[in-house]
Amino acid sequence: MPLTTREAGTGDWPGIWPIVRDVVTEQRAFPYDPAMSDSEARRQWLVPAPARVVVAVDGDRVPGTANMYANRPGPGSHVASGSLMVSRDARGSGVGRALVADLIAWARRTGFAAIQFNAVVETNVHAIRLYESVGFVTLGVAPGAFRQPVEGRVGLRGATRCSHGS
Repeated sequence: MPLTTREAGTGDWPGIWPIVRDVVTEQRAFPYDPAMSDSEARRQWLVPAPARVVVAVDGDRVPGTANMYANRPGPGSHVASGSLMVSRDARGSGVGRALVADLIAWARRTGFAAIQFNAVVETNVHAIRLYESVGFVTLGVAPGAFRQPVEGRVGLRGATRCSHGS
């Protein structure tokens, strides 16, 4: 079966939680508390409508997940944002690309003017290459804003992409 993405349902959490737990405890890509519990992670990740949560599905396996939402309320609500996580064993296999494509399509469908990622860890080179390959550009870097366990303090990039572009 080919890889697909779909809306996450309440029964998908058992497949999502191991991905979130592993990505967060690696402390390499997300500024989430590595001690967060299952229930805290569920509250943070499963954002309510009108936001959206999706899973990448490969047969009966969930190798990735994303959530997407308005970046800010009020005057910033026309800009989308999102977070993507891919399981360790699926990295480099196209799961992240499928999730990014889903996010871009959702942002277009729902009328967002742009997509902004607020905190892309500078050492997360695979994510940066993926985002750049679909048209995201780095607007700036907050030096030393992320404590990476191996490399110490590294920068957090802010990136954006016009949702009407390529």
